[in-house]
Amino acid sequence: MTFAVLGPFEVREDGRPVPVGGRLPRRLLAILVAEEGRSVSEDRLAEGLWDESRPRNPAGALQVYVSRLRRALPGTTLERSAGGYRLLAADTDVDRFRSHLARARALAAGARHAEAHEAFEMALGLWRGTPYEDLADDESTAAIRAALVEQRDTAQEESAAALLATGDHPGAVAALELLVHAAPYRERRWQLLALALYRSGRQADALTAVRRVRTLLAEELGVDPGPELRRLEGRILSQDPALAGPVVTAGPPGDRPLSSFIGRDTDLAVLDRLVGTHRLVTVVGPAGSGKTRLAVEWAGRDAVVRLADVTDPAPLVSAIAAAVGVTGITGDPYEALVKRLRLHGRPLVLDNCEHLVGDVARLVADLLDRVPALRVVATSRSPLGVDGEHSLPLAPLTTDDAVTLLTDRIRASRPGWSAGDADLRDLRRLAEALDCLPLALELAAARVRTFGVRGLIEQLDDRFTVLGRIPRGTMTPHATLQEAVAWSFDLLAGEERDLAVRLWPYEGGFPLAAAATTAGLDVLVSLVDQSVVTAETGGGAPRYWMLETIRAYSRSVDGDPAATRAAHARWVRELVARAEGDLQGERSGAAMAALGLELPNLRAGLAHDLAHAPVEALRTAARLMWFWIRSGLLVEGNRILTAALAAAPDAPLGDTVRATASSAGLFYFTGDGTTARRMLAEARLAVGSEPDHRGLLAEVRYYQALVQLPGGDPEVALAASTEAHAIATETGTTWLVAAGAMASGAALVMSGRVAEGRDRLRAAVRLADASGLVWTAALSELMQAQTLIDAGRGGEALPLLRSSLLRFLGEGDLSNQLAVLHNGALALEALDEAADAALLRDVVHSHQARSGIRMAGTYLHSVVPEGWYEGAPPSAPPTVDDGVGVLTAAAARAV
Repeated sequence: MTFAVLGPFEVREDGRPVPVGGRLPRRLLAILVAEEGRSVSEDRLAEGLWDESRPRNPAGALQVYVSRLRRALPGTTLERSAGGYRLLAADTDVDRFRSHLARARALAAGARHAEAHEAFEMALGLWRGTPYEDLADDESTAAIRAALVEQRDTAQEESAAALLATGDHPGAVAALELLVHAAPYRERRWQLLALALYRSGRQADALTAVRRVRTLLAEELGVDPGPELRRLEGRILSQDPALAGPVVTAGPPGDRPLSSFIGRDTDLAVLDRLVGTHRLVTVVGPAGSGKTRLAVEWAGRDAVVRLADVTDPAPLVSAIAAAVGVTGITGDPYEALVKRLRLHGRPLVLDNCEHLVGDVARLVADLLDRVPALRVVATSRSPLGVDGEHSLPLAPLTTDDAVTLLTDRIRASRPGWSAGDADLRDLRRLAEALDCLPLALELAAARVRTFGVRGLIEQLDDRFTVLGRIPRGTMTPHATLQEAVAWSFDLLAGEERDLAVRLWPYEGGFPLAAAATTAGLDVLVSLVDQSVVTAETGGGAPRYWMLETIRAYSRSVDGDPAATRAAHARWVRELVARAEGDLQGERSGAAMAALGLELPNLRAGLAHDLAHAPVEALRTAARLMWFWIRSGLLVEGNRILTAALAAAPDAPLGDTVRATASSAGLFYFTGDGTTARRMLAEARLAVGSEPDHRGLLAEVRYYQALVQLPGGDPEVALAASTEAHAIATETGTTWLVAAGAMASGAALVMSGRVAEGRDRLRAAVRLADASGLVWTAALSELMQAQTLIDAGRGGEALPLLRSSLLRFLGEGDLSNQLAVLHNGALALEALDEAADAALLRDVVHSHQARSGIRMAGTYLHSVVPEGWYEGAPPSAPPTVDDGVGVLTAAAARAV
């Protein structure tokens, strides 16, 4: 999805316009796009949207527009930030314009003028009118607009200069006549026009052009031309030979590959920029990422020194010397190479250095010292490690670019083929399954002719066989994708290879600790350096992963894959065991976030243990009870618990009871309070007389009190919460002391002692806050709010609901976020704020349709108004963040 602001505001998806609403939603989006990911305050947005004619509740109106935009633009990150909103990682035509400019300038600096002109024209082709045309002429917008217009005007001049440098002098004259007419005071345009006329053999016209601008400046501004124009006039009069310009010759045939080069414009531009400022640049990336192709596109095929075939360091110097044109060597080949490079004048491009990295590093360091003007570009799966080296990490393609490449290559073998919506979805799945690696995508496109896109996806468990051999004429030195990955593994030391093999079972990545448990950190660092493991180090704790292609190879060479799977499952068990206590304590938010990151690993570990260690699966799934509930993964959690209970009939009593209680909690949140109460009654009977399970009994009794809410037996709830609180106090279980107080307050409300219960709930909030138990405080506030809504005091409930929602957001508890929003909808409906109530209902409806969470029978409300959550949920629903905005505005109004 692209946001176009270089003219009337447009949103496009796959080249098609996306409707976003009328003038105000378009203006809101344009303001956010202009800030390029920075937060924009609500006041600033309101000023930009309405100026002096603001609505009565601008924050609420703004929230409604944001909600509508999120529904209209699924997949975009329009998020609330401190005091306002921001649009993250938006793909804009401004970004594309700047990217094309960077590449064009780098090409021009490398004397590749025809390509530079083409890149400049691609940049300029994005302009459709005045930038940010939909925004008012305030000071900030005027400055942004003026900066962009200046960049465009300069790019027009640079494009004309590049065209002139190609030798197309008449074409440059035609372009420049239009440019001087459009902006007659920009002197560089007149300089270029005069030069283009002179090189076209029109010396008199060139002098006339200079004199035209002199007259114009004198008559309209009262100034003389600048020194550059005056010097040019003198050089034309003296017929300076240097004005004739360079001799333009065509490049050698076959200098670049025949197939189109997709998705690497930015990388080319960055490479140009790095080489312009640094003497050694190494393009680093995993097998199949396109390092060689990037080098060839940048330098030309004949300029790249291929080292893949140099298997021994001994002939390294001779191979490089021959590649750069040294012939008839009679003395020392190294001295001959140095002499050639001093005369060469072009960068030395060394491809596939990883297998000779030490020898290449020493050679490059000495060459850079001996040849001061030399610049070196290397490609390798690991950096050379030379002082002053700058790396250009080459990541896989974006998914969009990967789909474009697949489409292009499929059409090459199937003329007339076009991708429908279903094909595009399958192509995205295929691209992501292949890690968006260019080499794998090229091979896959060739196999679509045999299997079809969907059929090929189904065959990828055996990807190395199904993708086949690499076509002749490509630049990779390997015959298959498997050989390309094997090349990387063959270069690993023993402990590096061992760690790489042990990491293949990890799904969705792994934290630093996972690798550190099996090898030293230096081994992991080496795997990252050699592009076997990828590191993500921004925005918090570092995280690591292996591309699916590398994982598949690791699995294929694992001598004991069952043991490797078992070791991974053991790591999952230990992770969950450590997190269990945190889920119920003051670190519950951090524990939820950590487990959420590891959800793919949790699923893989539990699947292994269900088949091979069912008691362990039972124990782990039960420990995850509150993770299942808070994440909204109720159906999945209960499915695993049910399977584990069936698979482990002889499990220890404590494990069976804990799993039964956990399953009961999940049933409760899906709206089946009857089943939850029955299961917990059975669990209580099982451990009630067991002195070794007194702590477990306290938990079971606490859950028994909770699941009586709202339609159960208040006497059972009171007795259960009282016993849970007493045992927790006796055993010093802090979280359960506060939770028991909360449960007893709710039980008092159920039994009709509302004022007393409300006081107990307030006390539970204070107790929880004193112990850092955010979740318990949030739930106690929600229950207080429910008592106020039942009493017709919805306005008083709104601040409590807002506070509760913010706490649950911090805890990562989706189930209770929805419970808060449901109660907020009830309160707002009673206050005749139907639009805001409807928005909250839409949030709840969309999430419960996906997760199975049900609002009926939860805590202190037993009735859901008829028709609220029936039928299909909205296709483009508002988000929980939208709900925060609505509750915030409503709470402010209520106060």
